[in-house]
Parts: sequence; structure tokens; C-alpha cells
Amino acid sequence: MEKIASFTVNHLDLFPGVYVSRKDYVGQEILTTFDLRMTAPNREPVMNTAELHTIEHLAATYLRNEPTWKDKIIYFGPMGCRTGNYLIVAGDYTSEEILPLVRDTFLFISTFEGDVPGAAAKDCGNYLDMNLPMARFLAKKYLDEALLHPTADRLTYPE
Repeated sequence: MEKIASFTVNHLDLFPGVYVSRKDYVGQEILTTFDLRMTAPNREPVMNTAELHTIEHLAATYLRNEPTWKDKIIYFGPMGCRTGNYLIVAGDYTSEEILPLVRDTFLFISTFEGDVPGAAAKDCGNYLDMNLPMARFLAKKYLDEALLHPTADRLTYPE
């Protein structure tokens, strides 16, 4: 089998950032998949499922309610390796263009207080696996390392 594109990125040179992972056509529409890499793969601990699950609930809620972008949000969810998340958006976008939305999303998560949306047995298949304090900590860390003052190497995959 052919190696898929995401497995050709040298993860040893990858740092927290916002990367265009791929662009796909669905009919006439382009879908842009963003790699929201929150930790340095194979060099930092991966995120635990509780905080990653909390980030997913908060980010998905924020993104699907954001007035400008809500109709373009296709998907937000965790990577299997637990080093970040994927954001799929309808349209042809760059990392620079999506950065303000990602920054606002993680600012929302880093300061969120109260009950996590959808964290109830009737709303979620694993509602007990949540950790808001750690989700807030990781969102702040991602903001500080990659989103508030991004450098070019945090917006383009390493070669």
C-alpha cells in the first residue's frame, strides 16, 4: 500500500503549530484539513484522553457557534496519537488565514469556566472522561507556544 501523506511528515522536526495537513475536493468544494499540533511529537508527553476529550467538546461547541465560521466547520476532533487535533473547514484556506479562528478557540478554552457542554450521560458516550483544569492548562500552553506569536516554522510542515 502507498504511504499516506500525513505519515511522510517528519514528526521529529514537528513542533506545536497550525499546519495545512491536506486539501480535498468534494464535488466543487475544497475541504482544508488543519493539523493543530499541540505537543512536540515523540518529545513531549501525549495528552491524556480526559483533557483531549474536554478540548474537543469546548472547541467543537465554540467553532459551531462562531458567527463567521460556523457554516464552514466540518469537523474538529483529536488525533489518534494524542498530540493534537484536526480541524476540517469547507474552503481553500492557509494556516495564516485560519490562525485567528484557532487562536480565539483556544483563548475560549483556556478561560472557560462552568459545566463543559455535552458532558452529561444523555449527551456523550463517555461523559465522565473530562478534565477541565488540564484542558485549560494545555490550551494556554498551546497559545503561548504556537498561537500568540507564531513563526513561519509553526505554520508550514517541516521539509
